[in-house]
Amino acid sequence: MFQNMDPATLLQQMLGAVGASPASEMPDWRALLADVDLSKSPELTNLQKDWLNRHAKLWQSFVAKSASGEETLIIDDLPPVKDRRFSSESWLSSPIHDYARRAYLLNAEYLKTTAETLPVKDDQARQRLNFAVSQFVEAMAPSNFAATNPDVIRTALETGGESIRRGIDNLLGDLNKGRISMTDEAAFEVGRNLASTPGAVVYENEIFQLVQYSPLSEKVVQRPLVLIPPCINKFYILDLQAQNSFVRYAVEQGNTVFLVSWRNVKAEQGHLGWDDYVEDGVLRAISVVQEICAVKQVNALGFCVGGTLLSSSLAVARGRGENPVKSLTLLTTFLDFSNPGELGMFIDEASVATREMTLGKGGVYSGRELSSVFSALRPNDLIWQYVVGNYLKGGKPQAFDLLYWNSDSTNLPGPFFAWYLRNMYLENSLKVPGKLEMCGVKVDLGSVDMPAFVLAAREDHIVPWQSAFASSKLLGGKNTFVLGASGHIAGVINPAAAGKRNYWVNSADESSPDRWLDGAEEVKGSWWPLWSEWLKSHGGRKIPARGRLGNDIHSPIEPAPGRYVKEKA
Repeated sequence: MFQNMDPATLLQQMLGAVGASPASEMPDWRALLADVDLSKSPELTNLQKDWLNRHAKLWQSFVAKSASGEETLIIDDLPPVKDRRFSSESWLSSPIHDYARRAYLLNAEYLKTTAETLPVKDDQARQRLNFAVSQFVEAMAPSNFAATNPDVIRTALETGGESIRRGIDNLLGDLNKGRISMTDEAAFEVGRNLASTPGAVVYENEIFQLVQYSPLSEKVVQRPLVLIPPCINKFYILDLQAQNSFVRYAVEQGNTVFLVSWRNVKAEQGHLGWDDYVEDGVLRAISVVQEICAVKQVNALGFCVGGTLLSSSLAVARGRGENPVKSLTLLTTFLDFSNPGELGMFIDEASVATREMTLGKGGVYSGRELSSVFSALRPNDLIWQYVVGNYLKGGKPQAFDLLYWNSDSTNLPGPFFAWYLRNMYLENSLKVPGKLEMCGVKVDLGSVDMPAFVLAAREDHIVPWQSAFASSKLLGGKNTFVLGASGHIAGVINPAAAGKRNYWVNSADESSPDRWLDGAEEVKGSWWPLWSEWLKSHGGRKIPARGRLGNDIHSPIEPAPGRYVKEKA
C-alpha cells in the first residue's frame, strides 16, 4: 500500500479520496496543502525512507514465516499489534492476514506522522489535516473488508454463508432507516424502559414541554430544581433507566424536579431563533415553575448547550433587574469558546456563511447530519465496528441504552443553528460583556452572580475541560469547579450507586487550569453525591412533598415523558 509514492503524491491522492466528508461544513481537504511543497522537505524525505526500510523488514519477516511456518519475526521498530480490531487469533494464524494487519499499522503510523510534520498555516489547518488523515486511515483498515478480514471469512464458512445473508439484510434495513444500527433498538422504548421516571407534562408551547416529576420522598426542599438539557439531543440522556437516571437520583434526594423537553422541530418551527429559546424556552420554563411552586427563586441546571442557553437566559434576566435563580449548575458547558474542541475544525467563516445563506432565514438543520458529524469524530467506535459486526459478520448489536439515545437524533431550527455557530463558535462573543444582545438586552455573564457548581469531564472532546474551566471564570458569583473522569457523556452519567470512576476537586482560586489540576485532590466514585450536598445548601427549608403535580393554572396535560421527546427526526 502506497510504497512507491512520494509524500506529495500520497497525501494529495489520500486527501482527494477523503473529499466527500460526512460533515458538509468541511472545506476541500486538498486546499489544506495548496501552498505546501511536500517534495522539498528533508524531514518528510527521511520519514519516507524510514517507512520503506521498515516495509522491507516486514516483507522479509513475512517471507521467513511463510517458508518456515514459524511465528512472525519480532522486529523492534515495527508497530506492535495492540489494536483490538486485530486481536483475534485468526489474524496471527494466517501469514497473509498477519502481514496485512502489520503493513496497515505501519502505513497508518507513517500517514499520521507525516500529517503532523507537514508545514500547514495554522492550528485549525493542522487539526483538519489530522482529521482527514484519521478518516482515511480508519476507513482503509483491512478489518473493514470481507476479503482481508479472517474473522469474517471464518464466520461465513462456519455458518455456511448464513452470516452473509444476514449481513445483507442488516445493510438493507439500515439503508431504509438512513443510519447504522448501533444497538438492539427493539430492546428499548421511550416511556417504557427509558425516560420512565414518573411525572407529568404540566406546560407546553411551540418550543418545549415542561415535565414535573412525582416526589419520591416524604419531604422536599422548598426551592424546586429546573433541568435544561441540550436541545441538540433528546433529554432522556438524563433519564435513561432507573439505575443510571440522573433525574431519578435528583428526585430521590428530596428535590421537586422539573425538566425542559425540547421540541424535535419540523418545518413549522423552522423560523425559531436563539432569542426564542431564551425567552419562550428557558425563561418561560423558570417562570412556570415559580408559579407552580409559589417561590421567588429556583435552582437551575444546564447540560452542554442547555447550559449555554441557561447562562445566557440568566444574563438576560439580570439585565432586566430580575433574579429568578438561587443557584446554577453547569455540566460540560461552553461559555468561553476560545478552545472549541474537535468541533472547531468544522467551523470557519465560509462554512458559517453557507449555513446563514441556506438556513439563517428559516429551515431545519437535520439531526441526522449533526449525528454524522459526531460519529465522524470517533469513526472506529461509532461507524466501522458496526459495519464489520452488522454487515460483514451478519451480527446484531447488543442492547445499550446510551447508544439507543445516541441514535435518536434531533432537528434544530435553522436560524437558531446559524446564530449559534457564528456568535458562539466562530466569534466567541458571549464571553465579551455587552457584545451580544439577546431579547433586547446587552448580556454580561459577569452579572450571573449566583453560586455555581461547574462540572467538566477530563476526556471530553466536545467541551475540553480547560474550556469549561475558563467558562467558569466568566460568571460573577462564587463557583465550585469539579473535574470528572471520562468524556462528555460518561463523565456526567456516572451513577452514585455504581461507585465507578473518580473526580478531582480543588478549593484554591486558580486562574490556570493546569495549576488547578496540579493542586487538585482525586476522589473515588461519582460526583453526584458531592453535587447533591452542594445543592441542598441552596434548597431552603424542608417542606412536605406536594400531593399533586402542577397547579390550578398549569394542570397535567399528559404523563411523562410527554409526546415531544417521542417525535422522530
